[in-house]
Amino acid sequence: MVNVGRPSWDQYFMEIASLVSSRSTCIRRQVGAVLVRNKHIISTGYNGAPSGVPHCLDVGCLREQLQIPSGERHEICRGTHAEQNAIIQAALHGVSTQGAALYCTHQPCILCAKMLINAGVNRVVFRGEYPDSLARELMQEADIELIRWEG
Repeated sequence: MVNVGRPSWDQYFMEIASLVSSRSTCIRRQVGAVLVRNKHIISTGYNGAPSGVPHCLDVGCLREQLQIPSGERHEICRGTHAEQNAIIQAALHGVSTQGAALYCTHQPCILCAKMLINAGVNRVVFRGEYPDSLARELMQEADIELIRWEG
């Protein structure tokens, strides 16, 4: 008997990434990320200020105040990206990210792309676009399978 309503693995993990994004404290963009290896979640992350630091929801967004366009000047942000937080959480708990897949609500930026490459992630499934063609190019050069989720 086939369960018609059962989601594919990609759909399942993308829906979890969407739920994770609901914890985001970013004013501009709510992003969620899930690192998966062998169909098991190894860590999650959402974008927001580092632990113990006031969130943008509390103190405002400097990038917004300075009218910095999306995809530019990442260093002028108090937030840590969802992908970065997922990698950090795996490291904090001693879980290897080698050979993992990342499911993310948005395409990773160049900073996250470099971290994902060095973390050994070999597949990235994302839903929303992000204005960073260099990030896509770099991940392709590193042979990371890059999939835009249309589900």
